[in-house]
Amino acid sequence: MIETVKKHPFIATFFLLCFLFLVVVVYAIKTLSGEGVSIPLGDKIAIIEIDGVILDSKDTLEEIQTVSENEKVKGVIIRINSPGGGVAPSQEIYSELKKLSSKKPVVASLSSVAASGGYYIASAANKIVANSGTLTGSIGVIMDFSNVQGLFEKIGLKNNVIKSGKYKDIGSPHRDMTLDERQLLQKVIDNVHNQFISAIVEGRKLDRELVEKVADGRVFSGEQALSLELVDSLGTIRDAIELTATMASIKGEPKVYYTKKDKGLIGYIMENTYAGAVYERISMPQFMFLATF
Repeated sequence: MIETVKKHPFIATFFLLCFLFLVVVVYAIKTLSGEGVSIPLGDKIAIIEIDGVILDSKDTLEEIQTVSENEKVKGVIIRINSPGGGVAPSQEIYSELKKLSSKKPVVASLSSVAASGGYYIASAANKIVANSGTLTGSIGVIMDFSNVQGLFEKIGLKNNVIKSGKYKDIGSPHRDMTLDERQLLQKVIDNVHNQFISAIVEGRKLDRELVEKVADGRVFSGEQALSLELVDSLGTIRDAIELTATMASIKGEPKVYYTKKDKGLIGYIMENTYAGAVYERISMPQFMFLATF
């Protein structure tokens, strides 16, 4: 077979063209069937998805900006399925959603999990719809440090540090944390936690004392969250769409589209072929001194 291809290069070209044609057909079918991104004409509702750990806000902020400027988008659903993540990206998304919610109706639709930073973001919406079994809440902040000093001592490794100030190596895994350092970091955590509570009080228009009572890191089911006024109603994504349509005064069946950018034919080929497996960029976890929601 290989010898045949070498002798007749047009055969290889033929098979390559057949493969590309097949990919184009499959991509077209997916797009026409609604699996690709299609933007309906007329007044519509945009759905912005936040899925997984919140590590970066760039893409979501761009989506918010796009729907904010699109006059045909009359309402927005922020669909959240996230256990939380970094403080700064959660706050950035919250801030931009607050601006958007003053211009257009914004409804947060909570999926399996919308906890910690996920709930922080949801509280910027005009209304929150959760499933009865959604895990939400977890209003709190955490820093986590490991100490490998004992392990290093067992294997004979020593760590030498040269620093410009007494707190520069705070949280070092090579030694115990001092009481002074622990108190300093606790003040940082308490300050960020206070910001979290303030955001919920502002976004949900709740009494601060009420929020402080439940802001101890515990999680709630959707039903429990409803009884605590952390969400407005129970329902599915379909219920969230109907609520958004009502708030946006859209008559008839609302036209809905997801804001995730279509990567196009090349992106589809890269994701669904060996080439995609080879060239896909993998983001590895980094060990960072980081407070998270």
